[in-house]
Amino acid sequence: MINVAVLGYGVVGSGVVEIIKKNSLSISKKAFKEIKVKKILDIRDFPDSPERELITKNPDDVFDDPQIDIVVETIGGATIAYDFTKKALSMGKHVVTSNKELVATHGPELLALARQNQVNYLFEASVGGGIPIIRPLNRCLAANEIHSIVGILNGTTNYILSQMKREGKDFDVALKEAQKNGYAEADPTADIEGHDSCRKIAILSSIAYNEFVDYKFIYTEGITKISLTDLKYAESMNSTIKLIAFSEKIDDKIVAWVSPVIIGNGHPLAGVEDVFNAILINGDAIGEAMFYGRGAGKLPTASAVVADIIEVVKHLGSFGGYNWSLAEGDNVLDVMETQTRYMVRIKIKDHKNAKNDVTKVFNKIEWLNAFNMDNEEELAFVTEKVLEKDMRQNLEKLKQSEAVEEVINSIKVMEA
Repeated sequence: MINVAVLGYGVVGSGVVEIIKKNSLSISKKAFKEIKVKKILDIRDFPDSPERELITKNPDDVFDDPQIDIVVETIGGATIAYDFTKKALSMGKHVVTSNKELVATHGPELLALARQNQVNYLFEASVGGGIPIIRPLNRCLAANEIHSIVGILNGTTNYILSQMKREGKDFDVALKEAQKNGYAEADPTADIEGHDSCRKIAILSSIAYNEFVDYKFIYTEGITKISLTDLKYAESMNSTIKLIAFSEKIDDKIVAWVSPVIIGNGHPLAGVEDVFNAILINGDAIGEAMFYGRGAGKLPTASAVVADIIEVVKHLGSFGGYNWSLAEGDNVLDVMETQTRYMVRIKIKDHKNAKNDVTKVFNKIEWLNAFNMDNEEELAFVTEKVLEKDMRQNLEKLKQSEAVEEVINSIKVMEA
């Protein structure tokens, strides 16, 4: 018998308890041992829960119980969850988590603590919900040198952009609908500003390149500035807009960013809609591999947590997993030294002079006329590949033009 304690009886935590109870027979067969939830720690009351007798508000009921072998942390955040995780690992208890913020912030420390105490710290559910990605990246693709990772890693933003594109809803309307349907939190900042995707690409990059990638150094931009007009321009380019998380290893540096991107309809990620996630891994031996599925939700995420529990039980007596080396200094290339194409929209005062000023600032551009071509108050164009630092300087020059009222938006363009 393997006893499990669940910390946090929210959406994911309750899903873990539900799956272990509902699928107990098949889980036991796969793990070669019976797995049972012995305690649930939460500060809230659940008088109507069928598991109410397992619920405690006292952490000592978990940490002082020598019969509890595995602690499942689904509290979230990087404060009390951090303290509880360190305590569990220090006491020789395996820890399984879905907490992307904690892994992205304290991953190296917690992994080292797990090795020191000869236990496991596993976090498959921290990226991609129920999509198996972390273990395949660490094991199945271990023979590869990973060149790049490109993904749609946040279901909330993908749902919003899908609603804007398909239904013609404004951003604010699509966001409220996402909240109503339970796809977005009451405070959606982490999703719509790209922070959630940033932490996830940091975790995936750390595994792929076998060195810790600190999310604080990853340039991150959300979707709050994306409008229906932007999407119509993208459509005129036979493209769509997605919030993309990107990382690439170049020599001893890692290029990493999160940003809205115009991607051609022929790109594998272009057709990923609604709350679904997709991740493209490019390795030297396998080439391109794609992982696709629901990136969030109670049971998909809980299934990944339970899979980690089974993994621990099947390999009791062994430990290790991930070993992220800490680079000397910042190993993420400054975003200013990266280059890409951009679609730029400007509000103008004088059509002819604005066009002339654009061609003076940018060496080579492609005017977009397929949509909005009769609008004398706006111009749109696509640049050639340009360094980020040069792009920002060029936009500042445009803002100084007497013929340009404002730069409405600039969006990265990725080839199909």
